[in-house]
Amino acid sequence: MFSRLVSTLFCALALTARATDAPLSRYERVDIDPTKTSIFIGTVSMTMPTFTRQNGGYESTYAAKVFPYFFSNEKGRLTIELSDEMLRQLARGEPVEFKGLGVRSDGAERRVEGKATPADATSGKIKVRVFVSKRIELIFNTAYRFPPAKP
Repeated sequence: MFSRLVSTLFCALALTARATDAPLSRYERVDIDPTKTSIFIGTVSMTMPTFTRQNGGYESTYAAKVFPYFFSNEKGRLTIELSDEMLRQLARGEPVEFKGLGVRSDGAERRVEGKATPADATSGKIKVRVFVSKRIELIFNTAYRFPPAKP
């Protein structure tokens, strides 16, 4: 009985160590679906090309289109902080909260916060808050997926 318990515990520890040491190359890129949110008498649509893993996070560009206020459209760069451990949490199916920064093409900065909730090891839902000003925040709900790693 004791030896069975010890062998079960050893197997569980080995699996945990294997999951912790698993290579993260599968998570070098992430796709975020285009998203839209409502504002007073209008909408804001956001599109982002594939994010790439750099310096403990992800980076991409973005384009926001504001309807009908086209003069408020903007483009810029978006950086999300996501550590290796946070990626392993996603792979285990655990939700992760993250922070980031959007920098508009003219240099204006936007604080970003969000939560990724996995459906499986490679995809899930994501909720992102973009703080436009001290009183205005935009909330986007969309999906993410890690495409297969390039050979």
